Amino acid sequence: MSDGDKTSTHPEHPEQPHSALATTTEHLAYVALGANLADPQAQVRAAARALAGVAECRLQRLSSLYRTAPVGSRVIRSQADFINAVAALHTRLTPAQLLDALLAIERVFGRRREYHHAPRTLDLDLLLYDDLVVDSQRLSLPHPRMHLRAFVIAPLLEIAPQAPIPGRGCAAAWWPAVSRQVVERLAD
Repeated sequence: MSDGDKTSTHPEHPEQPHSALATTTEHLAYVALGANLADPQAQVRAAARALAGVAECRLQRLSSLYRTAPVGSRVIRSQADFINAVAALHTRLTPAQLLDALLAIERVFGRRREYHHAPRTLDLDLLLYDDLVVDSQRLSLPHPRMHLRAFVIAPLLEIAPQAPIPGRGCAAAWWPAVSRQVVERLAD
């Protein structure tokens, strides 16, 4: 992902024990995966395996990998292209617990937040969690810019074209708005 302003992941908050607060109900969450450092295709594939190993989560579907140019300022455009994907998870974790698990995976993959829009070994963003709407300093659901980014919408459409984006309609309705952004689906 090339989008690093207020997102659904925030590094300042410590992890919480997952098993103590997990719900008994299964929820559907969508997570965006992205990288542009250290063999990004391998990073995104390995991150998908790491997501599949998160306690209280089951990886339901993973999109193909997509190559996209960084989005943002001139500094960002000089970075390497990103490799992106979207994963659908069934989870019993609360949104905060899932966010903590995503941040922990990023740390394992060497994610550093040196400056705004820095290149990254891995970026995991919680896009959707059921039809929940949250707007706090720590977590924003749905992800506030997901509907404006082809690198999110294209892989999401592949695995869940009718996924509802609360307050915005279904994911497929947003393709025309982002269709001019260059996104290349990679061969499996």
